[in-house]
Amino acid sequence: MIQRRKVIIGSLGVAAAAATAGTAAGCSSTKASADTNPVFTTPEAETEALATTPVAAPAKVTVTPAHGAKEWSPAKPIVVTVADGSLKSVTVTSGKTKIDGEMQSDGTWQSTEDLDYSKKYKVVATAADSLGASTTTTATFATLKPDNIARVTFQANGLASLKTGKNYGAGQPVIVAFSHSVNKAAAEKAIEITTSPQVEGKFYWSSDSTVHWRPAKYWARGTTVKVKVNAFGTKLGKTTYGGKNASTHFTVNRQLIAISDNRTHMTKVYIDGKLVRTMKSSLGRGGGTTGKNGESISFWTAGGPHVVLSKERYHTMTSASYGVQDKNDPNYYVSENVEYCTRITYSGEFLHAAPWNGQLGEANKSHGCINLSMKDAKWVYENFILGDVVDVTHSPRKLPIYNGLGDWTVSFDKYGRD
Repeated sequence: MIQRRKVIIGSLGVAAAAATAGTAAGCSSTKASADTNPVFTTPEAETEALATTPVAAPAKVTVTPAHGAKEWSPAKPIVVTVADGSLKSVTVTSGKTKIDGEMQSDGTWQSTEDLDYSKKYKVVATAADSLGASTTTTATFATLKPDNIARVTFQANGLASLKTGKNYGAGQPVIVAFSHSVNKAAAEKAIEITTSPQVEGKFYWSSDSTVHWRPAKYWARGTTVKVKVNAFGTKLGKTTYGGKNASTHFTVNRQLIAISDNRTHMTKVYIDGKLVRTMKSSLGRGGGTTGKNGESISFWTAGGPHVVLSKERYHTMTSASYGVQDKNDPNYYVSENVEYCTRITYSGEFLHAAPWNGQLGEANKSHGCINLSMKDAKWVYENFILGDVVDVTHSPRKLPIYNGLGDWTVSFDKYGRD
């Protein structure tokens, strides 16, 4: 290496000498001299050239939730942002499942579908800096692992689910049922109820998992009721979180209210305030007995507003259903295939056909049901719907709020959480 460097230097010396000699003899022009002059680069010049070469800051990718997170709410979106660059691709997976997402107007990426509880997720994001150089960032996290997940259903009453988009009567409360006991305040906060026309309403909890909501007065004709429960990802108890969000809606297409008078033995039906039918009736005969387990049994038809719960073309009625099971008891009975039965309490009060009762409109002879003629019972069966109101007046026994939908037996100022 040392000898070769000497040779090169020697050659440069010869060239320099030749150039000098040529100039002295006057045989060289100015242009020729410029073309043949060697160019030398100093260390200072090289440093200056490097300083002017474009250098890009590396793209910085941020994933939310942060890498290693363990209690992420599955209801929250995954967000990927980048500084000093632009996102090129984002992939989110949980095992073989891919989570959809899309780029936002501000250049960030956001997931567009809910995640799931108790899952692990992997995020792989690729970004490019201002000169096009790529950076790939990988992050993993886990979602909440609740001990209990409270799923949401909607009920018309304890015997029937609410059918979305169907017509219900003026006495139909909103009923939201959770599959586990929940914190009442948290659950109420998650429930959104929108009515048209707008009305004020209150919650009443029939149990630790089922809540009712009713307005101050019966629903008016044409009212629409929309219900949404924002349960997913919501903490509804110490170790309980909400299941998937749920929604429903129903309409009150007409307001039907029946007034059954225990004193006059008549039942009058009003639709939108207009009397449309008057029916001879026979209500509970009064008095009572003691059931098999010592329970007190009353034969009065309970007083106050009832709500239609179900309808059965035929129903077998027996005293055993409420505790009188001894066939030797004078209060024992079995009536098979009673026709046109419209139920108004869980305990077994119906409007139904009673062709055997010869004192319709004259006296109360039933065990608590509202006896009607075959023709009138058929009309009720065909025209009443779930949620219609049957208000029993002048009865000495009051309908308890828990026996059917007794929500309307309580004044609005006393109707409350529990």
